[in-house]
Amino acid sequence: MTAGVDLGVPATQAIRSDEDVVRVRQLVRTTAVAVKLSLVDQTKLVTAASELARNTLIYGGGGTAEVTTLEDGRRRGVRIVFADQGPGIPDLDQAFTDGFTTGGGLGLGLSGARRLVDDFDIWTVVGEGTRITITKWSR
Repeated sequence: MTAGVDLGVPATQAIRSDEDVVRVRQLVRTTAVAVKLSLVDQTKLVTAASELARNTLIYGGGGTAEVTTLEDGRRRGVRIVFADQGPGIPDLDQAFTDGFTTGGGLGLGLSGARRLVDDFDIWTVVGEGTRITITKWSR
C-alpha cells in the first residue's frame, strides 16, 4: 500500500454511467493539476483512471472512485481507489496478461493501467467484488 499522509477529505465519484466515467477523468485531472504533477504524469494518471473507471462500470456493474491527495514530505501525489461489488476477477494472472480480454477491447486494461502509475494494488474476491488502488507521485 502507498505510504504518505492524506492531505484532505477524499472526493468520491459514483460510477454508474458513461457520464460518470467522464466525471472521474475530470476529477482526476483537476486533482493532478492541484498537486502539480507534470503534464506527462497527469496524462498517465488520467489514462489509467479512465480505464479503471470503465472496468468498474462494465465488469464490476458500477461502483465508486475515491480520489485523495497525498504528501510524503518530499513529494505530493494522487491516490485513487476504485471499488465495486461485482463478480470479482477469478484469475488475476490471466487478467494481467496483455491481450487477454473478456470483452471486446484490446486486453491492455489492467496491465496497461499498472504500467502508467507508480503504485498499483488490487484486492478481488469472486462473488464479492474488486478494489484497485493506484497512486501517481510528483517527480
